[in-house]
Order: sequence, then C-alpha cells, then structure tokens
Amino acid sequence: MALRPDLKIVVPSLLAIALSLGLALRLAAQEDKPLRLDVKLVSLFVNVTDKTGAIVGGLTKEDFKITEDGRPQTIQVFERQSEMPLNLTLAIDTSSSTYKDRYIEQQAAKKFVRALIRQQDQMSVIEFNTYVYQLTDFTNKVALIDRGLDRMRGAGGTALYDAIYAGSQALGKKGGRKVLVLVTDGGDTVKGSTYDEALEQALRNEVMIYSIIDVPIEASAGRDLGGEHALITLAEQTGGKHFYVDQGGLDKAFAKVSDDLRTQYMIGYYPRNQEPGRAFHRIDVTIPRAATESFNIRHKTGYYAEPQKNKE
Repeated sequence: MALRPDLKIVVPSLLAIALSLGLALRLAAQEDKPLRLDVKLVSLFVNVTDKTGAIVGGLTKEDFKITEDGRPQTIQVFERQSEMPLNLTLAIDTSSSTYKDRYIEQQAAKKFVRALIRQQDQMSVIEFNTYVYQLTDFTNKVALIDRGLDRMRGAGGTALYDAIYAGSQALGKKGGRKVLVLVTDGGDTVKGSTYDEALEQALRNEVMIYSIIDVPIEASAGRDLGGEHALITLAEQTGGKHFYVDQGGLDKAFAKVSDDLRTQYMIGYYPRNQEPGRAFHRIDVTIPRAATESFNIRHKTGYYAEPQKNKE
C-alpha cells in the first residue's frame, strides 16, 4: 500500500495482487474504438432516484446530459448496470467509543461481504483507531476477509481522515469501480490528515465514499455533529451516499450500500473544449425531463486534471 511518508499506518506483509487493466483501455476495447492517449476518459457512476427515493431504472444514454465547467460534453460510454469489477475497501472504526459494538460490526460485515462480492470483485479490510491497520489485502476469498474481520481489536482515538487518505491511495491502484465504505460513530480525533487532504485523495483516485454512521444516542448531546456532517459531505462530493444505523441495525445499512452499488449507471466521456489552467474540473449531470419528474441525480462533483504536488 503506497502511502504518504508521514502517515502512520501498520500494513502486514501479504501477497501482492496484480493490478487491474486501466479503465480507459477496457472501455475502448468494449466500444471497438482506438485508445485515446491524448485525453483521459472521465468515468462517472451515477445513481438516479425519484422524489420518493425509489431507484429509477431504464434510462438511456440520450436521457443524460453532461457538462464540464459549464461546457457540454459528449457521452461516449454508457452502461445501465455496470458489470465492471468492484474494488471495495471496508474501513471500520475500532476506537474506544465503538468497543461495545465490535462483535455486531464483525457479524454484519461478514454478511455484507457474502451478499456483495462476485468472482470479479475484490475487497480489502482496514481498521482505524489512533492508527490505521490493514487487516486483509484485496481478495475475493471470503474466508480471508472473515479472518481479517476477526482480527479487529483497537482502542484510543479515531484517525478517520488518515483512513480515507490511505484507503483512497490503495484503491487508486485498482481499475474498475473503487469504493470506500466507512463504518464509524463520529469524526476525526487524531492530528493527522485533514478533511481537505482526505477528500482530495478520494477524488484524485476516483473513489466513492459510503459513510455508515452509527451514532451513540438519538439526542444531539454527546454526538459529534461536526463529524457527522463531514461524513455526509465526503459521501456527497465523491458520488457515494451516507446511511445512519437505525432500528434495522448495521445489517440494514450494509444492505442499502449493496443495493446502491448494484443500481449505478456508468457514463464515460472524453473532455472537450476544456478551460485551460484549471486544476479541478467540475462535472454536472442532468436529465432534462427531470424538471417535471423531480429526479435526484448523484455523482462525483469533479476530478483533478493535474498531478498532485508533493509536500515540502
């Protein structure tokens, strides 16, 4: 796992897994078009729901319109339900405040793995407390993931942003869909990576964040409302989603994540008429007829076009 030099993390030595083929190469082959080397294919995973929250299926390429920095783009790749491999990192908060829920988290996570992982998919598991620990490298072997979950221990603080930073970097080496699922009861309490650094890494590495927020009590007293807001915003900015653990427990929250990932449209385009000098390009996806049907369209807010500058 390639990580920022100053980021404190413990990673056990495991067998390396060959990197997936690049997304642009795979999609170009599917479309039987020559690979464009001059411009990077921008890929979006889009979820559409109606005003009741029900998933909207059956949309076509012609239903969507995309702009980048306000400039119209041409959709060149479109899939209703992506069969693209899913690379997912499950990041579980094991700080002191979550100790009482440890067994519940382990059992719910195991059910989630069995319901979601297909042969072409891979998952890794990390836990975060004062530091970030890798419990399982990327694999599709359920038994290995189970063993990693059984090793969850932890105590101390909550290095949430370090977990997002490290998890996003590791996912960035993979192809296909890249998803980071966070299970936590609050915000960051460790002086490490910042919110902005964590978000930038997620966007640079095309990682969708799903936040499962397990609040300790219903009333606002004792809750980290600032931390909850950060988790919600991280999900919104990266095209993921947040869920609160309610009466259905973690099982229900994990099931919602699984359903959301199974109902994504995949849209790809090669940027045209880019405004020069922009490091970050903002993307807007619309469905013109949504003005009357009140669709809710969810996707990442944009991408970084320039390489990341190293810290001094």
